[in-house]
Amino acid sequence: MTASFGSAPAGGSAPAGGSAPAPRSDDAALLAAARTDLGAYAVDEVTGLLGPVADAALHREQRVPALRAARASSAPAAAVVRTFLLGDTVRRRELDAALPTLGTAGAERLGLVGAAGADGEDEVRARCDLRPYAATDAGGEATWWVASDLGEAATGAPLAADHVLGIGGASLTLAQVTVRTPRRRALDLGTGCGIQALHAARHCADVVATDLSARALAFAAFNAALAGVGLDLREGSLLEPVAGDRFDLVVSNPPFVITPPAARAAGLPAMEYRDGGRGGDDLVRDLVVGVGEHLAPGGVAQLLGNWEHRVGEDWRERVGAWLADSGLDGWVVQRELLDPAEYVETWLRDGGLRAGADRGRYEAAYDAWIGDFEARGVEGVGFGYLTLRRPAATRTPWHRLESITGDVRQPLGGHVAAVLAAQDWLADRDDAALLGSTLAVAPDVTEERYLRPGALDPEVILLRQGGGLGRTVQAGTALAAVVGACDGDLTLGQIVGAVAALLEAPTDDVVGEIVPQVRGLVLDGLLAPTPS
Repeated sequence: MTASFGSAPAGGSAPAGGSAPAPRSDDAALLAAARTDLGAYAVDEVTGLLGPVADAALHREQRVPALRAARASSAPAAAVVRTFLLGDTVRRRELDAALPTLGTAGAERLGLVGAAGADGEDEVRARCDLRPYAATDAGGEATWWVASDLGEAATGAPLAADHVLGIGGASLTLAQVTVRTPRRRALDLGTGCGIQALHAARHCADVVATDLSARALAFAAFNAALAGVGLDLREGSLLEPVAGDRFDLVVSNPPFVITPPAARAAGLPAMEYRDGGRGGDDLVRDLVVGVGEHLAPGGVAQLLGNWEHRVGEDWRERVGAWLADSGLDGWVVQRELLDPAEYVETWLRDGGLRAGADRGRYEAAYDAWIGDFEARGVEGVGFGYLTLRRPAATRTPWHRLESITGDVRQPLGGHVAAVLAAQDWLADRDDAALLGSTLAVAPDVTEERYLRPGALDPEVILLRQGGGLGRTVQAGTALAAVVGACDGDLTLGQIVGAVAALLEAPTDDVVGEIVPQVRGLVLDGLLAPTPS
C-alpha cells in the first residue's frame, strides 16, 4: 500500500519570478520542533480531513475541492494542509495553533513560510511544498514529511528551470521495485528531494546522494535532517561526484526525458530535474554502460529510464546492446510504450506549455520535437525499470528483456531480490544437479483448467502467479503434473520419472521437455528450491 495524498504533480512549479530558497537544514532545535508538530499529522488523518472526493481531485492536480474541504474545517490539520499542500493563505494565529512547538516564527526561520507581519491576523504563505509521505517497500513501512518546490496547482505559475520535484508516480515505482536487503554503501544518483536516499538509509549503513542541482541537494539536506537521517550529499553531474567509489546499491530516477535541442529552441524550457542534455536516449545508455565501474561485486543498480523504438529495430536489440557493453547482469522490464505524439504531449504539459494558453510556442515546440523523432526513425518511446548487477563470481552475464504492461503487485523489491537469487541458484546447477534438487510450488501460485462441456481432459492448463509480476504460464500435461507433485519431498528427477511412466513416454524425452520449463518457473518464482 502506498499513499502520498495529492502526490506532487509531475510538473509542479516554483514561485513566479524565480525560485525560493530551500528550507534550512542547520538548526537542530527548530528541526526537532518541526518534527514534533508535523508528527501529529499523518497521511491517513489528512486524507480523512479532505474526504475521498477532494483527495482524489488533488491527485489529479485539482485543488478546489480540497480547498473547500480544508477551509470548512476548524481542525489544526486544515491550516497545515491549506498552507503547505494547497498554497493557500492562512492567518498567523491559525498556523501558530497548528504548529504549537515550532510556531509561525520558527517556520519562518526555517524558510518554510513567509509572513506579512507579527500580528495574529497577518497573512502567512508557504515558500515550499511540505507533505506527509507513507509507503510500503520491500523493507516495510516508511513515513516522513518531505519538502519540495510548490506545485503548479498551488501557484498557477510556470515551471522554473531549477524546480525541485516532489514525490510522484515514478518516485514511488522506483522505491517499490528496489531490493531492500541490508547493504553497506548505497548511492542515490540524481537524488532530487532525496526520497530514494531516505528509503535506502533504512537498510544501508552509508548513503551518498548526488545531484547536478544545488537546490535539489539543499532540499534533500532539509528532508534528511527533518527525518533525522545522515546523508553524504555531493554536487555534480551523474557519476562524476563518485569517481573511484564503489557501492553495493545504486538507485536512480535520472533526467532521462528525450528533449531535442530544436524543441528547446522553439520555446520549451529546459528543466534540471528531467532534461539531461544528451541526445536521444544516450543518457540512459551511458548510465547502463558506466554504472558497473561503481558497483562492488554482487552490487545492484536499479534505474528508471526510457528508450527509443526505431523503425526496423526491435527495442530489445537496442537495449540489449547496452547490457552487452555493460558487462553486467541485466533485467529490463518495459512497462509502457508511447507513440511519438503521446510522448511529446506528455512532456509539453510537464514543461508548462498548453495548446490553448500559448498556442504558438506549443505548436512550434511540438513540431520541432516530432520532426526530430521522424528524422531519426523513432516510432515510439518505451518506459520501464532496469535492474543491473555485477556478478560476485566470474561467469557469463545474464540478460533478460521483456514487456509487461499488466497490473503488478507492489512492492516488487522482494520479488526482484528473489529472481536474482534464483538466477544465481540456477547458474550453479547443470541439468543433472537440477534433477537432483527438491522444489516446492510458491504459495501464491494457482492452477486453472479449461475444459469443453462434457470433456474429461482439459484443453488449457494455466499456472497463475498471484504476486510478483503476476505471470501466467500455459502448461502442458506433463509440466502440470510435475508442478503439482513439487511439494519439497521428492526430487525433480523422481517426479519426472514418475510422470514419464504415467504418460507412457520415454523418460529422456520428458526430461528434455520439462527441465527448461522448470528453470523458467524457478527463475520467475512459481517454483522455489527447498532446503536440502
